[in-house]
Amino acid sequence: MSDDLELILEDTRESMKKALNHLETELVKIRAGKANPQMLEGLTVDYYGSPTVLNQVGNISVMDARTLTIQPWEKNMLQPIERAIINANLGVTPQNDGNIIRLFMPPLTEERRKEFVKRAGNEGEQSRVAIRNIRRDAIEQIKKLQKDGLSEDEAKDAEKEIQDITDKHISMVEKHLAAKEKEIMSV
Repeated sequence: MSDDLELILEDTRESMKKALNHLETELVKIRAGKANPQMLEGLTVDYYGSPTVLNQVGNISVMDARTLTIQPWEKNMLQPIERAIINANLGVTPQNDGNIIRLFMPPLTEERRKEFVKRAGNEGEQSRVAIRNIRRDAIEQIKKLQKDGLSEDEAKDAEKEIQDITDKHISMVEKHLAAKEKEIMSV
């Protein structure tokens, strides 16, 4: 197989792996009734006029199965952290006692669980679409190589390999979604 084909296949694998990693990151943010510090990942706080990631202005820890605590390094950051959490619309209300912020995770209702499963499904669909787009781009690159002199047999083999890589990644998306749905729906 030519170096160009190997490069296309490697790029395809790498891009699909990134799409899968993105899905995993997004699924972690969907809470399943348990306190998880990762649900606050990516949350930005106004730190003296510049947006700063929450874990850089305070310590996030799990107090118990349903409680997260945020200990800011500066007391004057309590209000901005509280505002950022409210604006993020996480479904929890921060409790500020003047020293730390507590987030109590309310038990999920059946309706809210179904809503989270639907949200996870949407994330999964976005990942599937991204993976299919990566496949389409790779096959277009192979067809260009074929016009430039690549043999038809090599092109067909490469397209089949790309389809196999795609199928593998789509099945991994399905596994992640099934695991997340089970986690959300278990009471």
